[in-house]
Amino acid sequence: MKKIGAALALLASVSVTTLAHANDIDSRIQPYAPVSGVSGSLKSIGSDSLNNLMTLWAEGFRAVYPSVTIEIEGKGSSTAPPALIAGTAQLGPMSRPMRAAEKDQFEAKYGYKPTEVRVAVDTLAVFVNKDNPVSCLSLTQIDSIFSVTRNLGGSAIDTWDQAGGTGDFAGKPISLFGRNAASGTYGYFKEVAMGNGDFRDTVKEQPGSSAVVQGVASDKYAIGYSGIGYKTADVRAIAVSGRDGQCHEPNQEEAYKGLYPITRFLYVYVNKNPSAPLDPVLREFFKFALSKEGQEVVIKDGYYSMPYVFANEDLAKIGQ
Repeated sequence: MKKIGAALALLASVSVTTLAHANDIDSRIQPYAPVSGVSGSLKSIGSDSLNNLMTLWAEGFRAVYPSVTIEIEGKGSSTAPPALIAGTAQLGPMSRPMRAAEKDQFEAKYGYKPTEVRVAVDTLAVFVNKDNPVSCLSLTQIDSIFSVTRNLGGSAIDTWDQAGGTGDFAGKPISLFGRNAASGTYGYFKEVAMGNGDFRDTVKEQPGSSAVVQGVASDKYAIGYSGIGYKTADVRAIAVSGRDGQCHEPNQEEAYKGLYPITRFLYVYVNKNPSAPLDPVLREFFKFALSKEGQEVVIKDGYYSMPYVFANEDLAKIGQ
């Protein structure tokens, strides 16, 4: 996963200067240009983190192409590869990269790898209740809170005073909310924030990101994690420090610079035969998602738009 932050950092000097304001779109990303003859049905199966985003894209796409139907199912990233392999879905949204074993299973059936398209940037957020005084935690502290193995070298943190909480929070047990194992967010957090350690048994696993945020909002002493797009007024996304020891906010600039340590791409996978063009309805869906209008939807959903260089690279994969 380190390659994600490194790749974004390479663009920091270019991409950030093309953004006029926070949460803006790279000025080089072009508006969508509709084409004729696009129709058909699409099924999307995969990430809960992308559920709202896929729905918003589907609505925008159908406004351009009313004869297209798109069905969205978001129960977790791990459901995307089997659906693509079985052909029960044409779109496989995932909040983590597809694993080597999943790609191998796909290739065993089709003779080529699935095509990976990066569609948005997410700062996987660590949420606390809005009344919580803690403003920043290190990855080691986060690991010490969530993990029983503590692979990042810290000591167990069980109460909020051990994490810098004061006042009413001193001595109060930390309540933990997280995702279930089908979630790409679960897997990514486990790898990056916990050094591939094991979660505590006390983590209240939720079937969706919104349930995590609702849990933290309703429990004053709770902490949880999910994509930044699920932030509400009742929770705070705290800053996180990584190897540099500095606290970095989960915002677009820190993500683009590769400084916020739990930054990731969001993906949509597709079955594209390298020796044949992609079906027009699929091709145009991706072109719409990575267009100015599609990236405006990304911002509307609370995530961060794709840097132009990456968006352009991935448009080339699907045959723009």
